[in-house]
Amino acid sequence: MAANLDENILAVKVTGDFACFTRPDLKVERMTYPCMTQSAARGILDCILWKPEFKWYVRRIKVLRSIAFASIKRNEINAKQGLFPIYVEEHRAQRSSIVLRDVAYIIEASIWQDSYDAKNPLKKYAEMFRRRVRQGQCFRQPFLGMREFSCQFMEPTESDRPIEDTIPIGSMFFDMYYGAEGKPQPLFAQDVAVRAGILDCEHACNANGSLIEKIMTSSHLRPPLSDGVRELLAFYAAQEEEIAHAQ
Repeated sequence: MAANLDENILAVKVTGDFACFTRPDLKVERMTYPCMTQSAARGILDCILWKPEFKWYVRRIKVLRSIAFASIKRNEINAKQGLFPIYVEEHRAQRSSIVLRDVAYIIEASIWQDSYDAKNPLKKYAEMFRRRVRQGQCFRQPFLGMREFSCQFMEPTESDRPIEDTIPIGSMFFDMYYGAEGKPQPLFAQDVAVRAGILDCEHACNANGSLIEKIMTSSHLRPPLSDGVRELLAFYAAQEEEIAHAQ
């Protein structure tokens, strides 16, 4: 694994008014973890720079501001998308959410490749990432757990220091692992804590060993389409074709 991992550590600072890193064990009302999860950090890095040739190896997440919660109400729906459109007014539900407010983090990560590529060395992507952070460019707008909680990203400064608090979390969702057939499997880290303001993702583990190394072997293949999804895609394709002919 070390042969495919760039030892250079890339860092980006992200800030936002609100964040919600939802605990999966509370399904009805949203309740956030007190800190950003590894999967959320990886998602932000992918928003800034995504390439199919490499994966992000998240090392640490530094918490720069004291933990503060807020309670908000949000409109959601009580149905899933099926073969036909959903009428929002018939399925609307208002639920409470416990979110974080006024957050700031530094994400430290490295680049990992499945195999060495002489035409696309790791240094190339590292410089590309630094340039995009410096210029404020992104693949898509990054967000803090939920799309309505967009965030700003920038280069860290020497004055940025993590908080000194230690926050016990316990079991924490780490990331979604996809097997050879694209079947998703949630991975949870055990005995997690933010120690002196730092969440150590690189050494997170569970009963099966290192989680970050397992994620690096994730296929991220799409699972086989069900009959219902195939019918839905065929329906949309027919609609688009009908509209195209009408024009």
